[in-house]
Amino acid sequence: MTRPQRDLFPPVPADARGQLPLDGRHTMYWETAGKPGGQPALFLHGGPGAGASAEHRRFFDPQHYRVVLFDQRGAGRSTPLGETRDNTTQDLIQDIERLRDHLEIARWLVFGGSWGSTLALAYAQAHPERVTGLVLRGIFLGRAREIQWFLTGMRAFFPEAWARFAGHIPEAERDDLLTAYLSRLNDPDPEVHLPAARAWSTYEGSCSTLLPSPETIAAFGDERTALGLARLEAHYFAHDAFLDDGQLLADADRLRAIPGTIVQGRYDVICPPESAWELKQAWPQAQHVTIPDAGHSAMEPGIRRALVAATQRMKGVT
Repeated sequence: MTRPQRDLFPPVPADARGQLPLDGRHTMYWETAGKPGGQPALFLHGGPGAGASAEHRRFFDPQHYRVVLFDQRGAGRSTPLGETRDNTTQDLIQDIERLRDHLEIARWLVFGGSWGSTLALAYAQAHPERVTGLVLRGIFLGRAREIQWFLTGMRAFFPEAWARFAGHIPEAERDDLLTAYLSRLNDPDPEVHLPAARAWSTYEGSCSTLLPSPETIAAFGDERTALGLARLEAHYFAHDAFLDDGQLLADADRLRAIPGTIVQGRYDVICPPESAWELKQAWPQAQHVTIPDAGHSAMEPGIRRALVAATQRMKGVT
């Protein structure tokens, strides 16, 4: 049974939703919730490929914010699920602008964690005039060393989970797990790509929390979640997140007029605290909050509380 999250705002229904055509291949699912005419806030989910959920609306006061959520290309309720063609960071930035225009929003608060922090930073650096503030969690900067850490480094802390992840691949191919997984995740046969997707996704879920969380692992193992997450993460990893190595730090001066909060779990193994620290040095205007008893997940208690406090501080920031 899912435990109630009392430090989040109460559940709030979506008041509008739709499917926005993006091109001849992709369609974006979007929804809004909260106060009509309220302060606009955009939620960017992680992954890439994880998709947004109703729980993500609860980081925002529904009596104040008009919250916008969407599933990125190939993720969640966007179609086609797991599609990697025409799916780059630059495409996603354009999609955000298309959605903003569609909803007739001039500027908005942007909230993102993990891959969502990557996309939030890339979007804010491309369109700083459209961003009133940033709330970021579990910083991932898309650098080669961060990608390699996910693929091999996390075994130092989660050897059992990594053994299951690597064990899905024949021993002869384990010197290049990314290539091995890519070939299986993109195989048209569900009997090949679905087990690979579950192996990849449950590896991530197993490493996401400070304490073991069977609920989290089960959620990551859901068929649709696993396929979108694993296939798109592998696709983006193989292309270095479609960013120059170190680009988000090099271009951090474009954020100097944007207020922000960086929330980081001290024991975040998926996105280690070093990246959050480096981002703070490059963007000194941001507030940097380290949660001493948390891992990676946005649903860690201390991280939940810090993210809600951050959205509360951003009220009225326009």
